[in-house]
Amino acid sequence: MHLVSYFVVLDDTSDRLLLVAHRKAGLWLPTGGHVEPDEDPWATVVRECQEELGIEAIASPSTGGSPFFLTVTDTRGPGVHTDVSLWYLLAADADTITSYDEGEFSAIRWLTPDQVLAESDDVLDPHMHRFTRKLQRARVAGSPRA
Repeated sequence: MHLVSYFVVLDDTSDRLLLVAHRKAGLWLPTGGHVEPDEDPWATVVRECQEELGIEAIASPSTGGSPFFLTVTDTRGPGVHTDVSLWYLLAADADTITSYDEGEFSAIRWLTPDQVLAESDDVLDPHMHRFTRKLQRARVAGSPRA
């Protein structure tokens, strides 16, 4: 088992989420990475955000530095293992993300929650639809934990 810190970047102004085409997984995923030994999961978000997107990690005002979602997933591709993933919500303007780690990702996309939900389960992280529905409910209710 590996502990992972995912971070979903949300542009509140355009109501769009950032997903990346992960080369090894062959899926559209949130950004993130494995938590290093003795590393705090939020520190992983800060480190990975800089490495993968070249921006500072800014926690969403609605969730702060706390995880919004938790999943357990058997990975696909080489080196199959189980990921226990903490999902954080970050705030960023889509225009501030001008580059990404092209060694790890083949492309990035900004999608509205409805566009995410319209995507096939076969091309997304297996928990992306559930995450997106939870985010929609939380935003309607005005509570990050709804």
